[in-house]
Amino acid sequence: MKNSECTIYILYKDRWIQKFRKEEDNWKEYTRKNTVHPCTAEQVISHLLPPLAGIKGQYVSVKVVPDKKVTHSNE
Repeated sequence: MKNSECTIYILYKDRWIQKFRKEEDNWKEYTRKNTVHPCTAEQVISHLLPPLAGIKGQYVSVKVVPDKKVTHSNE
C-alpha cells in the first residue's frame, strides 16, 4: 500500500479528531472543524508518534484505512 492509497485517522474514543491524506505531492491534515491544513511528512509523524507511544492517554488510537481496494501485480 502506498501513502496515497490510504487515510490515517487519529481517534479519541472511537471518533476521529484528525485525519491525514497524501494528495499529489503533499500531505493534508483534516480536522473535525472542517479545516484543511497542508503539512509535511515530518509533521504527520509528529502527530502520530504521541498516540502510538500512549502519551496522550488510553483512548487515543491510530487507524489506517485503505481508500479503495488496491491490487498490485508482481511483474
